[in-house]
Amino acid sequence: MDIFNSWLVESPIANRGLHDKDHPENTLSAFAKAIDLGFPIAIDVQMIADGTLVVFSDECLSRLTENDGYIKFLSASDLDMLSISGSSEKIPSLQEVLTFIDGRVPLLIDIKNTDKVGVFEKNLLEILSGYNGEYAVMSMNPFSLEYFYKHAPNVLRGQMGGYQKGKKMSFFKRYISKSLCMSKKVSHPDFICYESKHLPNRFVRKYKTLPLIAHVVTSQSEYLRTVKYCDNIIFENFEPKI
Repeated sequence: MDIFNSWLVESPIANRGLHDKDHPENTLSAFAKAIDLGFPIAIDVQMIADGTLVVFSDECLSRLTENDGYIKFLSASDLDMLSISGSSEKIPSLQEVLTFIDGRVPLLIDIKNTDKVGVFEKNLLEILSGYNGEYAVMSMNPFSLEYFYKHAPNVLRGQMGGYQKGKKMSFFKRYISKSLCMSKKVSHPDFICYESKHLPNRFVRKYKTLPLIAHVVTSQSEYLRTVKYCDNIIFENFEPKI
């Protein structure tokens, strides 16, 4: 496949759907808005305690729900009891999202796995094997991508990276993210997805033969600055004027 002519670079990608105060991020209503305008969608996927895969961005529940605690300790039966951002929207399972989107727009799936690799990725691959729409996966975790490289090499993989300033993580993980140093030997990416505010830089230049997607672009002015250095963007809080 010529990725430089694929959906990954054809249209800006809506981060967590087209979300606003009435359409919370990573919910079916935000995805519906993106679909109406034909934008591909980037979603966050996590695994909860019973192995269910859910579409939710944070490790902690407090920012998006009225509950404390961590998403990974929930089970599927808990999901209907949590409302997102005071709305009627619930935390959707990945299967619910795939059924809803049904191939109407492509999906860029962020594998948010900070634990041991294996069960999460196996569950994800099993669900995706029954999905007929276009999709690709990406992750900060090079070992999650390595799993797909070994078990489903036909699935497009994107190595995410960035400087991660202000985030709690070890020096080692921060360096891996910034330098992309494990990409060539571990994740074998088909494309790179890197923090827009740190483009251009010498780390992504090493991968100039791969498409570069900038994330997350949050304004038209940032888009105009960033688009000179990348092949596409993941955006939120505005609609890019190309």
